[in-house]
Parts: sequence; C-alpha cells; structure tokens
Amino acid sequence: MWDVSAHVGQLVTILIMAVALGLDAFSLGIGIGMKGIRLRDVLRISTVTALFHIIMPLIGMYTGKYVSSLLGDITAYAAGGLLVLLGAHMILNAFREGDTKLVDHRSLLGVILFSLSVSVDSFSVGVSLGMFSSDLVLTVLAFGICGGAMSVMGLLLGRRVSQNMGDYGEAVGGAILLAFGLLFIF
Repeated sequence: MWDVSAHVGQLVTILIMAVALGLDAFSLGIGIGMKGIRLRDVLRISTVTALFHIIMPLIGMYTGKYVSSLLGDITAYAAGGLLVLLGAHMILNAFREGDTKLVDHRSLLGVILFSLSVSVDSFSVGVSLGMFSSDLVLTVLAFGICGGAMSVMGLLLGRRVSQNMGDYGEAVGGAILLAFGLLFIF
C-alpha cells in the first residue's frame, strides 16, 4: 500500500514539474505566435521542443545520479537548493525589462535555439530528480509530452492574446519549482 501511494506521489510531482517547465515553452510560444505562424511551423517547433524536453532532463538525470553518489547525505539539500535557485531565476527573468530580439522561428537555427532555450531548465530539474533517483522513463516522457503540448498551445494562443501573458506564464512556472525546492529542503 505504501509503495503505491509513494509512486502516485512521485507521478503527481513529476507531472506538476513537467507543466511548470512547459510554461516556459508556452510563454515564449505566445510571443512567436503573436508574430504570425503557420501550422507547419507550429508542428515543427513543437516536435523539436518535445525532443529537447526529453534529451535535456535525460542528460540531467544521469548527471544528478553521478553527483548524488559524490554528495551522499546532503543530496536532498543540494537538489532542493538547485530547484529554489532555478525557480527564483525564472521568476526574476519573467519580469526583467529589456528588448529581446527573436531569431527567425522558420529557420533550423531558430527552431533549435527556441527549443534549447525553453528546455535548458529541464536539464537542471533533471539533475535534481536524478539525485532523488526519480523514475527515468516517466520523467522524460512527461517532460517531453508537456513541453511539446504547451509549445503548441502557446504558439496557437499567441495569435489571440496580448504580450503580457507570456511573462506571467514563466513566473508561475518559476514559483512552482521554487515551492518544490523548498519542500525538498524542509
């Protein structure tokens, strides 16, 4: 009985983190979608984003397992601290003033840069989850599906909403990661 509830708890935690990380793709997708985008480009960008949301946490989880073997008993504090820092960074980044020049989203370089920029946080979270020996397949699939789906939603929604929505999406994602980091520490 205890094993089932622990697995369900891990599943819920991973899904919430996957959605939080997907909010980055969602918010940037809104910005690109507002510039006008074809459905073929939505599919291409979202597919590459989903792949990066699988590859980056996978690399992170293997890195986290290695770091966990080095850190021993302080692994939970290190992983929680990493999530707190990442969440705080996402919140601050969401409201930073400045003009961001977007790369052409139709070029291969633009698609790769977009996908890498929204999935680099997945690497850091993957490191933390690797320290906790999280379920590898479940984690990378949840991150990939949420990253790709939220990218599609952001790109399509970007045609219809205002620019300010994107900032709040990244801030909410950062707050969720910050909260999980604090839970791991305390």
